Amino acid sequence: MTNRKYTAISLFAGVGGICLGFKNAGVDIIWANDIDKNACKTYRNNFSHTIVEGKIEDIKTEDIPYADILLFGFPCTSFSIAGYQKGFEDEKSGHLFFEALRVIKDKKPQVFLLENVKNLVGHDSGNTFSVIKNELNNEGYHFRYQVLNSMEYGNVPQNRERIYVVGFRNKSFCDKFYFPDPIKLTNSIEDITKPYEKKDDKYYYDNSKYYDMLKETITKKNTVYQLRRVYVRENKKGVSPTLTANMGTGGHNVPLILDDYGIRKLTPYECFMLQGFPHTYKLPDNMADSHLYKQAGNSVTVTVIERIANNIVDILKDNKY
Repeated sequence: MTNRKYTAISLFAGVGGICLGFKNAGVDIIWANDIDKNACKTYRNNFSHTIVEGKIEDIKTEDIPYADILLFGFPCTSFSIAGYQKGFEDEKSGHLFFEALRVIKDKKPQVFLLENVKNLVGHDSGNTFSVIKNELNNEGYHFRYQVLNSMEYGNVPQNRERIYVVGFRNKSFCDKFYFPDPIKLTNSIEDITKPYEKKDDKYYYDNSKYYDMLKETITKKNTVYQLRRVYVRENKKGVSPTLTANMGTGGHNVPLILDDYGIRKLTPYECFMLQGFPHTYKLPDNMADSHLYKQAGNSVTVTVIERIANNIVDILKDNKY
């Protein structure tokens, strides 16, 4: 067994969900990049290493340090069912996989982790994912991929399916790698929302034009609801629906709950908790809730990442890399 500390760099790092999962697994994150200035502020609140703010297209690979592991969850709107599904043709973000590939070609990390929406596999009748697999194969990587649901693999009460691709330059390492097994969901909505605690008045719907409609349907605690403009939807599974990046833009898209003080939407802090962030994760003061909701929805589930990261580290250590 080796005691060497493995290193990682992170592209499209956001607020650091993937980085935190790997850090918790004992990996040293040495460099990160993201284009969103507000996400970078949140990132800097929680990590001491460099995060370069700006477009990945403008960063030369020689300015990026080598690391054992490359982490990237490039923006998913080009492939998401919730988006326009333009794929690689999306001028805004469709090309970002190839920016990550540029770094892979130059740095040749021992391992990579790619995270994206479940629909990446089926987008364009599977052609998009075929391109991704072929490009990674051409660079000498062997990989496995699996769709994991956060409520089944991360012990968080959120129904969130994402695809995870783990690649190794060493085929024997890849052959030994496995994704984590499902685990029992023991954390509930109330564990996160703590209904006995009064939140800021701005989160409550007492004076909302929707209040009469809401109070007819929102009658259960430990249950999450969604306001769909003309009706209220109850999530029957007792978990939160998938958090999205746009949930803070319209207010009513933020999931709703009933606590001891009334009907309210989840706070940004609670949304981060639903993504597996610890209660010690520091959100910036004086940042608009809309930015924080977006950051939570754009992030990954930390606890799922940590379990994958532990398995990657185990492979490297067991093979004395």
